[in-house]
Amino acid sequence: MSTKRCYYETLEVERNADESKLKASFRKLAMKWHPDKNPGDATSEIRFKEINEAYEVLKDGDKRAAYDRFGHAAFEQGGGGPGFGAGFASSFSDIFEDLFGMANQRSRGGRERGADLRYNMEITLEEAFQGKTAQIEIPVSVTCESCSGIGAKAGTKPKACGMCGGAGRVRQAQGFFTLERTCPGCQGRGQMIEDPCPSCSGSGRMTRERTLSVNIPQGVEDGTRIRLAGEGEAGLRGGPAGDLYIFLSLTTHEFFQREGADLYCRVPISMVTAALGGDFEVPTIDKDKTKVKIPSGTQSGRRFRIASKGMPVLRSRQTGDMYVQVVVETPQNLTKKQQELLAEFEKLSSGATQPEAAGFFAKVKDFFGSRAST
Repeated sequence: MSTKRCYYETLEVERNADESKLKASFRKLAMKWHPDKNPGDATSEIRFKEINEAYEVLKDGDKRAAYDRFGHAAFEQGGGGPGFGAGFASSFSDIFEDLFGMANQRSRGGRERGADLRYNMEITLEEAFQGKTAQIEIPVSVTCESCSGIGAKAGTKPKACGMCGGAGRVRQAQGFFTLERTCPGCQGRGQMIEDPCPSCSGSGRMTRERTLSVNIPQGVEDGTRIRLAGEGEAGLRGGPAGDLYIFLSLTTHEFFQREGADLYCRVPISMVTAALGGDFEVPTIDKDKTKVKIPSGTQSGRRFRIASKGMPVLRSRQTGDMYVQVVVETPQNLTKKQQELLAEFEKLSSGATQPEAAGFFAKVKDFFGSRAST
């Protein structure tokens, strides 16, 4: 009778655990019991071996079915048990790169994806309203024409790395398990260039000025990002190019402030216009103008809404509104005659003409009166 622990207990999962739960538990336990994290601890080595063996069986559908039916007996007496040599390599490689950060960023042959690039562009509010097509020039790495991106001199070809046989990875046995790492000879490329291209020094790419056309849609906001796929830096040795990201920023406008799709405009008006009423014209973002009617008795700070005169909403048919806020301007540099007229107006004024001020000072008078009586 087998004395081995139940594989499910070893991995600390239920019998109905799915593949993702198995892998997550295996990763956690492997991190905890890995010999490198517990140097000189014989118990850790044994525990680590048991965890790997359990995962090797349970991650395989056929082996798991056999184990659920027959237990450990399914792999004893020549039953094709999981073992620990090649079995370890296959199961542990599932999470090896996650655990130790050894993800291989290069493809075989040394082809690497080019870097993404960023371009900052300023546009006006009018351009954001209308949309535009802009031409930009950027220095960017492009595929070398002399070697077609392979990095080797014309008439020659890269050769397979003698250290890794072209795989880009080498394996090294350490104790009872095997580690795989990037080949130090070719740095993971799998190939060696003995006679590099003189034009690009073996990198397979060169720097050139490139003119690109950028379509800016209507309604873009400050901070909008536009992606141009494949217009970034060329890949190394024929690898795919990265992307170019255009980051938009809007310049300050002379009249308007923007909040989402709405526009706000601040307009100073005279005290007389605010008191008697009137109208005035203001510009709109579509290079037109509109009339705003002011009723008598308008107070400073009041807003007037002009429907559908704001910004278009990006990738929709909706449009924001425009809001005009009036600010009553106090007269300055008055002549003697103007001062006399205003003084006369003040004498003729009553609480009915300035109810808010009259109400406030009445409350002040009551406040001080109540304090005096106490």
